[in-house]
Amino acid sequence: LPRLSRPLSQTLLPLIGPHHQRIGRRQVPWFAMEGSTTEEPAAAAKIAQFQRLVQHYLDRTVIWMRVRWGTLAVVLVLYVLRVYLKQGFYVVTYGLGIYMLNLLINFLTPAVDPDAEDGPGLPTKEMEFRPFTRKLPEFKFWLSSFRAVCCASVLTLFEVFDLPVFWPILLAYFILLLVLTMKDRIKHMLKHKYIPFSFGKQTYGELTKMKAGGAAGGKGGKDDK
Repeated sequence: LPRLSRPLSQTLLPLIGPHHQRIGRRQVPWFAMEGSTTEEPAAAAKIAQFQRLVQHYLDRTVIWMRVRWGTLAVVLVLYVLRVYLKQGFYVVTYGLGIYMLNLLINFLTPAVDPDAEDGPGLPTKEMEFRPFTRKLPEFKFWLSSFRAVCCASVLTLFEVFDLPVFWPILLAYFILLLVLTMKDRIKHMLKHKYIPFSFGKQTYGELTKMKAGGAAGGKGGKDDK
């Protein structure tokens, strides 16, 4: 066989093309090298900007508690009305009910286990005012419920989710779960003697009004004299 005048690597290098790296390194196609480093950070930046914008408007609704829960009630009534008119989507409704029941249980559950020795005391009627710290805060409870109702409403637009089922069985099972879980929560409240709501805090508005009124009355009496 005739001997090659040049090494084999130098002979095959012009045949590989300029869009690959040299032999001995990782070969990357040209279509994977162009535009891959600029498009992904730009898309991620847009997604992060959109998330910050949504979070900004959500933070502004924290103080509007009645408006938020009123909106959730309206959306929930519209969903129930749609299910009633369609006479279907009972499986979706059952899943929505189970999810919201789980949220309610976490909303009524204290963040710290009262059985723990080092845990802080829970608010009771006999002790001084202490706010109830929940496992699931009120705003997250509302936000998760609102998202769940909206997702369930979107699912009712597709007939593929309208599964045939005997809905009284699902209703009876949901009522059974509701009774058992709420019974367990109530027993837990009675055992540890706590109230899952923060109300009854002492305010000094009336006392301030009385002092202001008394001061005004005393000043008037002095002027009369």
